Amino acid sequence: MGINQNVMGLIFASIHDEVIFDLTKNRTMGSVPFGGRYRLIDFPLSNFVNSGISQVGVITKSNYGSLLDHVGSGREWDLARKKGGLHLLPPYSHTSSTVYHGKLDALGNIWSFVEHAAAEYIVLTDCNVVTNIDFRPAVKAHIESGADITAVYAKGYYDQAAGSSATIFGIGGDGFVNDVMINPPMTGNCNLGLDMYIMSKDFLRRIVKESMSRNRFSLRRDILLDRSASYRILAYEHENYFSKIDSLASYFAANLALLDTEKRDAIFAKNAPIFTKTKDNAPVHFGLESHIKNSLIADGCIIEGKVENCVLFRGVRVGKGSVIRDSIITQDTVIGQRCSIRNVITDKNVVIADERQLTGSVGYPLFIGKGAEI
Repeated sequence: MGINQNVMGLIFASIHDEVIFDLTKNRTMGSVPFGGRYRLIDFPLSNFVNSGISQVGVITKSNYGSLLDHVGSGREWDLARKKGGLHLLPPYSHTSSTVYHGKLDALGNIWSFVEHAAAEYIVLTDCNVVTNIDFRPAVKAHIESGADITAVYAKGYYDQAAGSSATIFGIGGDGFVNDVMINPPMTGNCNLGLDMYIMSKDFLRRIVKESMSRNRFSLRRDILLDRSASYRILAYEHENYFSKIDSLASYFAANLALLDTEKRDAIFAKNAPIFTKTKDNAPVHFGLESHIKNSLIADGCIIEGKVENCVLFRGVRVGKGSVIRDSIITQDTVIGQRCSIRNVITDKNVVIADERQLTGSVGYPLFIGKGAEI
């Protein structure tokens, strides 16, 4: 795949930490486990690499120890390069110890990195959207349209009552945005922003410098919402399957959606693979009394009970006589014998003793924190 030195990718690893605080209490959004063996940052990183973007900056904020451990030098994504490659960017500026308050503030803090890059165009993305996207046609559309900003969107369902957080676009017949709404009081199908934006470096420099001088921090509110009439914002539709994670319930649903073969194949496409950090774990061990139905089981698991409609991460152990249904069981969780578990999310290293019964619901899954013993 060809390398496009004219485009640089920037990933905001921590922007949406507050929407799934249970999972981001000790980690950043980008390092939240997903799909059995992945982290959320794997998706934007892989999308950039598959789009030929070889210079990528990851903007951190707090609790990013596990993120640093996961991405390392970027070798798994072919980003361990002498020229370009992966750069982990701190949340502080060179002149201040203050952590950024929004995307514009974050960009101001790391602007020297952006300024010295050879790229002419910048692609900004967050870590809360799970999808497989090729940015090359989007960048091409941005250049050909002469737009100031290109906003990537998808047609999807929005329900504010469910606790969703969204940017919704009104789009004219010419393909440009004519209205912007943030978390409107409405329910239904609409044009959902995917928090992915394309701009030229010159334009981005201008709005970052102006925003810093006016004490503005938010790209959504201070640029897209307040100044949408002043800028030409092209709407670029992403037609592939996506999951947007903006609550614990949506995280739960996004994982279980991978049990649908069509959706799973749309994300993990053979011609555009999703890369992640590899580990040398043993294959899954299935006991003589085990029964597995419609589940994703990662390597290193030991299953001696019954597992249905679940996603099990590396190193999970399920004891004899236990029944696990409709649940997300993350790394190194140990479930004892004769347990009954349904609609549950466990964080890493949870220990559930014998004969425990744990039940949540689809809309409100029961969450068990990291290292808990029950």
